[in-house]
Amino acid sequence: MAIVPVILSGGTGTRLWPLSREGYPKQFWPLLGAETMLQQTAARAMGGEFGPPVVVCNEAHRFLVAEQLREAKIAGARILLEPAGRNSAPAIAAAALLVAEQSPEAVLWIMA
Repeated sequence: MAIVPVILSGGTGTRLWPLSREGYPKQFWPLLGAETMLQQTAARAMGGEFGPPVVVCNEAHRFLVAEQLREAKIAGARILLEPAGRNSAPAIAAAALLVAEQSPEAVLWIMA
């Protein structure tokens, strides 16, 4: 049974203003070291017991997420696009449905 990290990478970029913006929210900035917050979060779930992560984000950030995961050498990640931001519960439910299609016995690790 795999543990699948689910990284919630939504947000409007208003909480760390003026650095964070709608098009480039805080999770894409390297605030605490050389890696971004997204990359640091993904790195926490590396190793044999973890499957590739699922990153939930909005369509405007899909290329940022893909590039940052590539830079961090995170292979096999799936990016799940939210049609509209509706907070955590719908994002988690969508990720659970996606993972259950291939691994119904998987355990999800929800990471913000």
